[in-house]
Amino acid sequence: MSLLPRLMFAGTNSGVGKTTITTAVMTALTRQGYRVQPYKVGPDYIDPGYHLAATGRFSRNLDSWFFDADGIKEMFTRSAVDADLSIIEGVMGLYDGYGSGEEGSSAQVAKLLQCPTVLILDARSMARSAAAVVYGYRNYDPKVPLAGVILNRVGSDRHYRILKESVESCGVPVLGAVKRNELLSMPERHLGLVPTAEKNDMEERLDILAATVSASIDLEGLVRLARQAGRLSEPVKKLFPTPKQVHLRIGVARDEAFNFYYQDSLDLLSALGAELVLFSPLHDNHLPPALDGLYLGGGFPEMFLQDLADRKTFLSDIRTAAASGMPVYAECGGFMYLTEAIEDFSGKRLAMAGVVPGCCRMERRRVALGYVRASVLKDNVLSARGTEIKGHEFHYSTYFASEEVLPSPAYLMVKSDGSQESYAGYSVGNILASYLHLHLAAYPDLAENFLKSCAIFRKSRQGE
Repeated sequence: MSLLPRLMFAGTNSGVGKTTITTAVMTALTRQGYRVQPYKVGPDYIDPGYHLAATGRFSRNLDSWFFDADGIKEMFTRSAVDADLSIIEGVMGLYDGYGSGEEGSSAQVAKLLQCPTVLILDARSMARSAAAVVYGYRNYDPKVPLAGVILNRVGSDRHYRILKESVESCGVPVLGAVKRNELLSMPERHLGLVPTAEKNDMEERLDILAATVSASIDLEGLVRLARQAGRLSEPVKKLFPTPKQVHLRIGVARDEAFNFYYQDSLDLLSALGAELVLFSPLHDNHLPPALDGLYLGGGFPEMFLQDLADRKTFLSDIRTAAASGMPVYAECGGFMYLTEAIEDFSGKRLAMAGVVPGCCRMERRRVALGYVRASVLKDNVLSARGTEIKGHEFHYSTYFASEEVLPSPAYLMVKSDGSQESYAGYSVGNILASYLHLHLAAYPDLAENFLKSCAIFRKSRQGE
């Protein structure tokens, strides 16, 4: 196997500027002519959108809670082989993952991939103490290949000199510093950063980011570090099959309102023989013709409720497709869209597709965040009753139905630590919808089952 030059940017904690600096470095190196393959540790959909904007390449999620060591290596190597270097953005702080262990953490992924790691430190209101922080991160787990530090939100040249001298006294090189600058901040709202699909000024922001890091960070030093990564052992290939001939048309909702997908999940569906036909509930008047199944991912439908509600003919097409028996799989925002209506943050209710009985209501506080385990309660278009799967939730809305509606939950959900059980989602016949985000590449059999369901529908339609 080739050397696969690679580098990870990890933070001391959330909010230190990981996405800003990672996106800036990706942009600057891409504009220098490097083919940069981006990655994100953990179950994130928004940060990969920034990576795509910066590099022109789809970002891949590396999540060691979903995948074992071979799975992580396979996910990494299949997309890294044609890149000049790969850059991985960590999740939360370097050592943060699921619970008190290292599972799901940036540190675990860095060790699995033997990846030189650059620590991003927010240096506001800090001087010599920065050295103690870096010393602690370097020595907490010496197996993590901590190779350097980038200082963020530095106050002045004098502040930088003090920080650099202090940090390098504990044996870790400082690779640059970014001064405090409001122009570098990324806009946020209830689920975190605003997705790039909604931002019209993205190119201008990337220009500012690239210029900033080009002047303040040793980019060639970062490239040298990436090239110092050792050879990876050949992974056991078990997730992605040899691509099959296309035989099914699967509609995938993708626009400003619906864009939360794991790219490797989509790649797997394609490899299994699906032609992915993109459509927009926000802009299209009708579904694409001759579809065999629908996949509606997550996103921010709550930010576009009036526009979604105004697409009457499109909503009618969704209802007609569902009533015809077409397999429909929906996650989070897609689940919300399939209900009868969504109430926005002000309490205004707007009609949606009406495929799933009941409504969703936006709440002022976060309702769910974190890994969950789910037990399938009945046979559905993805899996058989009793199947145990892992997933992730992150939403600010609640689902509710009138007393007249018979409950038909899809899953018995259990918090990843086993602390709480709840029935969730909706599963009836050809419809499976819930707040649960699944990484289909972690469950290739579920992806195959969905396409089998679609193939059965296609056959029945052709026999009409």
